Amino acid sequence: MDTLKLGDIEIAVTRKDVKHVHLSVHPPEGRVTLVAPARSRLEVLRAYAATRLSWIRKQQAVFHAQAREAQRRYVTRESHYLWGRRYLLDVRYVDVKPGVSHDHKRITLMVRSGSDEAKRAEVMHEWHKMQLHRVIPDLIRTWESRLGVKVRAYYLQRMKTRWGSCHHARGHIRLNTELVKKPRHLLEYVLVHEMSHLIVPTHDERFVALLDKHVPRWREARMELNELPLADSGADCRL
Repeated sequence: MDTLKLGDIEIAVTRKDVKHVHLSVHPPEGRVTLVAPARSRLEVLRAYAATRLSWIRKQQAVFHAQAREAQRRYVTRESHYLWGRRYLLDVRYVDVKPGVSHDHKRITLMVRSGSDEAKRAEVMHEWHKMQLHRVIPDLIRTWESRLGVKVRAYYLQRMKTRWGSCHHARGHIRLNTELVKKPRHLLEYVLVHEMSHLIVPTHDERFVALLDKHVPRWREARMELNELPLADSGADCRL
């Protein structure tokens, strides 16, 4: 991998078996990457990147101004999100098995007396995973039929750098549990993105054509996902 420098901007260059140059700016810090055909000369790529310099700076400015969620303490009247909707948290200390419920206004977190912030966060995270497990299997079955692929297994975990990932050889999909806080159509977009990698492992023209066919508005979905408030961990989540 090579690195181009244009003033204070560094661009990581990767050469692959692709036909066209792909320039990307990634949240949250505005990291810049360029994917180019295998035989591209560095000076030609530098000239191309220079023509896009104002666009790069504009994208970086958007990410630098992007809101971040406040650090969660899991206390009463704190704001929390489920499927893109804001709820107020109500923490109750009771002598029962820890759990979470919600209605149209609030999320109720029930924990035993003396439960610290880490324990409260753990109970919420397990509940988040349960919400995802309720919707993902049906989505997978729907898109297995449409794409003609088979997901052998899917996993949920906290991820700092990706919304999802795919192990092409094993047929495994991995999804970020933070997706439970985003609108459901964004979860579906990420899932379809990763399932499409079971057909095309890379992000080349064939992969883009596949998304264009099955999710015509995937670019808008990606932009919406990137423009939503970032997690309090400061994760650089991307696709």
